[in-house]
Amino acid sequence: MRLEGWRQRAPHKDSLGPKVRAVIEPSIAALGGDPDPECWIVWGDDPAIRYTVLALSEAGLVLVAVRVNVPQEGPRSSSKLIRWNRVQTGELAMEIGGGHHLLSFQIEGLILRGSDAEADEIAAFALDVFAGMDGRPLGTRSVAGTRIKASSPTTAAGRASVLRLPGPEGPSR
Repeated sequence: MRLEGWRQRAPHKDSLGPKVRAVIEPSIAALGGDPDPECWIVWGDDPAIRYTVLALSEAGLVLVAVRVNVPQEGPRSSSKLIRWNRVQTGELAMEIGGGHHLLSFQIEGLILRGSDAEADEIAAFALDVFAGMDGRPLGTRSVAGTRIKASSPTTAAGRASVLRLPGPEGPSR
């Protein structure tokens, strides 16, 4: 889900207000991400005060720690780019029963958990993380797992480097 889509899901009305986004978006863009990137937000215990944004970029995972209300300063963010070969992940695990499914995924020490529709969204995010770690194009999976158009203009170049095209003599048998 794009950062803009998280505004409707924010558990507190000021968590992703204009002042807070003004400290998130520039830091993601400065570290190589899109201004409105594919991301996941880990709200934590008190999203009115602090939370973490995990944004995908071609160079790696942008991790943004956000503090919403810093006294006498307003919102603040601290960001870092973690190259794909350094991103730490755990297993992507799903449990299905009684017509529902539960999913958990660990990334950079944060645990993402969800059920049903949210589980599908976490799975799509996790598969994009795995694609980035493997050097495959980002943003080419929908929630249901079907292929969709890539989200970044550099994806075609990345895809060309992954595909093995036959030489002038044709494919070998």
